[in-house]
Amino acid sequence: SKKVIKLVPEYLLKKRKAYQAIKATQAKLALLEKRKISKGKPLKFKRLEDLLKDSHKKHRDETRIQRAEHRPPAPLPPAKNRLAFAVRIREIKGVSPKVMKVVQMLRLRMIFSGAFVKINKTSVAMMKMVEPYVAWGFPNLKSVRELILKRGQTRIGRRRVPLTDNAFIEQHMG
Repeated sequence: SKKVIKLVPEYLLKKRKAYQAIKATQAKLALLEKRKISKGKPLKFKRLEDLLKDSHKKHRDETRIQRAEHRPPAPLPPAKNRLAFAVRIREIKGVSPKVMKVVQMLRLRMIFSGAFVKINKTSVAMMKMVEPYVAWGFPNLKSVRELILKRGQTRIGRRRVPLTDNAFIEQHMG
C-alpha cells in the first residue's frame, strides 16, 4: 500500500499562495485597526436627560461662583489654624470647568479622598468655590496622628510603604 502523492497544477499552487498572502495582510490590517480603535476613546452616547442635568449643574456652579465674587471675601481664620484638611464628598461629573480644576488642584481626584491644604487667602477662596463638593476643617493633633498612622504612605524607590512608626519616618525622610 504505497501512498500516492496527488499532483497539483502549478497555477493552483500560485493561486493558493497569493490568496494566503492577501488573507495575511488583511488579518494584519484588521489587527492594527482593532488596536487603533482600542487606543482611542470609544464612541460615547449621552442621553438627553444626562446632558440636561450636566448643563444645569454647570450653570448652577457658574452662577454660584459669580455671586460669590460680588460678596466680600471671608476673613482669614486665626493664625494658629494654618493647616486644613479637605475631603471630597460628592461626585463632580458635569460641573463647571473652574470647579473641576480647583478639585484637581486640591489633589482630590477620587471621592472620599483627602488632602492637607495650607491656609492662605487663595486657598480659602478655592475652598469656597468647591464648597458643595468638598468638606474641610481644621484638624487637631490627635486626628492627624491617627490619620497618618492608619492611611499615610510614602514612596521609597518605586515602592509604596505605609508610615507605621516614627523611627521609619526619621530613617528615610530625615
